[in-house]
Amino acid sequence: MQIKRFQKWHLTFKVFPVVLLIIIFKLLAHQFNLEFISLNPLFSGIVTANIFLLGFLIAGVLSDYKESEKLPGDLANSIETIIDECLIIHKNKKAIQAFECLGHTLEITNSIINWFHKKERTRALLDKLSNFNDFFLSFESLTQANFIARLKQEQSAIRRILIRIHAIRETSFVTSGYAIAEAIAIILAVGLIFVRIDPFYEALFFVSAITFLQIYMILLIKDLDNPFEYFGGGPDEISLKPLEDLRLRIEEKIRSTKIENVSGIF
Repeated sequence: MQIKRFQKWHLTFKVFPVVLLIIIFKLLAHQFNLEFISLNPLFSGIVTANIFLLGFLIAGVLSDYKESEKLPGDLANSIETIIDECLIIHKNKKAIQAFECLGHTLEITNSIINWFHKKERTRALLDKLSNFNDFFLSFESLTQANFIARLKQEQSAIRRILIRIHAIRETSFVTSGYAIAEAIAIILAVGLIFVRIDPFYEALFFVSAITFLQIYMILLIKDLDNPFEYFGGGPDEISLKPLEDLRLRIEEKIRSTKIENVSGIF
């Protein structure tokens, strides 16, 4: 809990060194009388324009972020539906294929979690997902056709979600928008260093505050743009708890099914 409390300030800790550097440059500019830019309404207009641009960018990434929050839960739901069908077939027919499908489902779940952490390639994961076809083919003589169709639908839903997550993770939202926002932030930082504001303590306050807000918002937008960057260590990534809880439930169901099989033999 204490670690999570400090994690929410991770962007602040990243921004502070940059703000401190700008303040040092401002002090040097004041010390050597290099403040040759006068404060005028055009300067505040640049600040307003950048805030408008940052608002546009954050509105765009938030829509993807809200969608992304649902995806791990949707994945867990589709996988667990396949598990339920396998358990039904196993209880009804005592088919070894159904038990083996449970083991493959656990393997898929582990692979998906590893894939989120960049420990497995997308192509390999999709190949493992296609291996469900062999199990579904063996189920044709064990269950009704509509059950097989339902399993194929869940397989298709898993594939669609994985491809969507891959697209969100690999695609940046309006790259040119980031470029202009960063360019304006740099221009503002340079302008704040050389602008003349009296009294000087007010100048230090506005320089640090504006620089902090500009850089913080750019880093926040970039962080939200990829909500599946677990290998980066930030706290704003989408929770994988639905999949981690699912893995524990699958392991428990496999253990209980093994016990039933042994009890049935004796």
